[in-house]
Amino acid sequence: MADKKLKVTLTKSKNGRLKSHKACVAGLGLRKIRQSSILEDTPAVRGMINKVAYMVSVEEITA
Repeated sequence: MADKKLKVTLTKSKNGRLKSHKACVAGLGLRKIRQSSILEDTPAVRGMINKVAYMVSVEEITA
């Protein structure tokens, strides 16, 4: 599972969202709309993605 990576892209604005959702987006390394971040596929990252799934898009990258 550690070999897989995820490309996470912010698709919607953070404005007007809950503080915890903004914190998850920041934790994923995203600041601007359409900005992408490549992250390890871990349970912690998956949890953050699930929390803000309505704001991000995810692609799996196999190494």
